[in-house]
Amino acid sequence: MTDPELMSIGAFAELAGLTASALRFYDDAGVLRPARVDAVTGYRLYGEEQLERATLVRRLREIGMPLPTVRRLRTADAEEAARLIDEQVAHVAAEADRIRQVAAVLHASLGGSGRLVITTLPGPALAAAIDEVLTTTVADPERPVLGGVHLEMHPDAIALTATDRYRLVTRTLVPRRPPAASWAGTLDGDDLRTAVSWLRRSPMVRLDADERTLDLSADDGRVLHARLLTDVFPDHRLVVRSLPPVTHRVTVSKREIVRSLEQRAADKVGLRVSGGRPALLLPDGVQALDGTATGPDLSLWFATTTWYPALSLALGSDVMLDLRGPDRPATLRSADDGDLATIVMPCRGPDHTPRS
Repeated sequence: MTDPELMSIGAFAELAGLTASALRFYDDAGVLRPARVDAVTGYRLYGEEQLERATLVRRLREIGMPLPTVRRLRTADAEEAARLIDEQVAHVAAEADRIRQVAAVLHASLGGSGRLVITTLPGPALAAAIDEVLTTTVADPERPVLGGVHLEMHPDAIALTATDRYRLVTRTLVPRRPPAASWAGTLDGDDLRTAVSWLRRSPMVRLDADERTLDLSADDGRVLHARLLTDVFPDHRLVVRSLPPVTHRVTVSKREIVRSLEQRAADKVGLRVSGGRPALLLPDGVQALDGTATGPDLSLWFATTTWYPALSLALGSDVMLDLRGPDRPATLRSADDGDLATIVMPCRGPDHTPRS
């Protein structure tokens, strides 16, 4: 029986000013645990006394505070907490030119007859999402559908998915107004590449579709057409459902790993979990990472050409890696909304593993 003093994740999320997916992410990251998890349904339940902690976490993440620092603030005294916040504000101010303002969402307008009007989105947000998944497409004459992006409209979100067989990435967008209709189709990747630069300059874009194209219409009357591919897109839901159980969870700074990969020329890079700490295995040795790890000792390897794009396009300052073994797919998640997930296949490691 449900405890009447506890509330569902949706109700708690609304009171805390967070999303349900953000709360799930914070639970997995050990930042904000639910008061109880229902043993039968697995539903997370929260108490009213946790709202203060949730509000603090939300405000810290609003200024881009990394998760390891958020954890430190739980036990920091007032002086140290103020110092950590000031350091983060200084860091954000130094990178202020990278912050983009997204236009306020307008009311979706109805399109012309004969087409299905789906939703309206900020153009810059849609352009960024397309950019993030296009890197996972591949030109394959035998399977041209792998050069496309599968787009799905759900009642509560829009999902873009792409795969090159070695990676599978899904990016979700949550419009302020639910899509007017459910819809799914695989869009030509070249058409989307052409549209990206235009979308970045379009505050709002309306999406409507027919049996051959998805049209992107701006407020100034311009329209771009993305062709629909006829081949069946791989069953990405089956891939996700078939993943083995997670054995290790690693949370690390994205910038730290990306910087290391950019400074070294290596075909492969390894990730080691040892004693609850993560480390990179590089050609010139082992580099300890500022992060946390669960599970027994483990080493696995990734092709740099596969792993670097997944990391560099991750959202936010932290990434979470769900590992399943040295030869099993790993899932990379990022952003407070948990809205970018990439499944990456490990590769065979080198003959000699660097020693610390």
